[in-house]
Amino acid sequence: MGLFGKKKNLVGLDIGSSSVKAVEMKPGKGDTWQLSTIGLEYLPQEAIVDGQIMDSTSVIDAIQKLFSEYRIKTHDVATAISGSSVIVKKIQLPSMTEQELAESIHWEAEQYIPFDIQEVNLDYQVVDPGGAGGNMDILLVAAKKDKINDYQSVITQAGRNPVVMDVDAFALQNAYEMNYGVEPGRVVAMANIGASQTNINVIRGDTSIFTRDITTIGGNQFTEAIQKDLNVSYEQAENMKQGHGEGEGAESVAGILQAVTEQALVEIQKTFDFFKSTTSEERIDRVVLSGGSARIPGLADAMSERFDSRVEIFNPFQNVTYNPKDFDAEFLEEVGPACAIAVGLAMRKAGE
Repeated sequence: MGLFGKKKNLVGLDIGSSSVKAVEMKPGKGDTWQLSTIGLEYLPQEAIVDGQIMDSTSVIDAIQKLFSEYRIKTHDVATAISGSSVIVKKIQLPSMTEQELAESIHWEAEQYIPFDIQEVNLDYQVVDPGGAGGNMDILLVAAKKDKINDYQSVITQAGRNPVVMDVDAFALQNAYEMNYGVEPGRVVAMANIGASQTNINVIRGDTSIFTRDITTIGGNQFTEAIQKDLNVSYEQAENMKQGHGEGEGAESVAGILQAVTEQALVEIQKTFDFFKSTTSEERIDRVVLSGGSARIPGLADAMSERFDSRVEIFNPFQNVTYNPKDFDAEFLEEVGPACAIAVGLAMRKAGE
């Protein structure tokens, strides 16, 4: 705690299933931020499966490598989790005081959470205190304690201090609002396409109205399809997926990517339809793609055609200033979508 209680900056550390990303920023003038550090370290295949840390040594090594290679001095980090051991639900409760809510939330939550309430950490936020019919709308977040402990443990063993634990979808929203602002009434679907899953967070104005993790869609599906159809190694397939393949393979790669894109769009379509049927929203004004697989060739165009909405690639540095001597603009553009969650996490403050 500094003088006057100035809250210290944190390192945003996004532990994904294919890489660990670290971003450090400091507040600039007005609502802007200034980039101090950005780094990315790949993880071995299968180190993290479905959000579960399988090989903690590799993850600890990757975190330590990031901090030493990029000379990050800050010890306090914010990280996030997602996947099947995190539940985000919007619930309605009769209007009550903050204290009444604090006392009854555990009991209320039990009805909505498929885990034993003793096994989860619970958090909630009142989204609309004066909802319909004298009710209040509450966003409920439950995360399994063992999952939180796993993530905290690798960070601690890497010699850092985990002070904020967030959810991927909310970190993404944080980064989005800082870069694109908030437009009341506008419905934006954020799709974060990682290696092994896709997180969807739909926001209206500044409120998250729907979140879902789709564990059947991710960059790995594309890589595995190339690997299988063209009989190449995982590394070669990964390279070809990013559009670095040459020669006769390139056309077949485009065909494979298109086929997997079609399957992915069917799943995303189901999620959007489910969203519309449960929220009475008729439309999605804009789709914003982030994650390491956002730039898969043809994906954004195919989505735009299918959903008849504007689809754009998330630039989490749109409102972030940086010294061009320290950072290469092309590099930032390339890694931007993959670092969106880390940027959102870097905006958090200890004790929030």
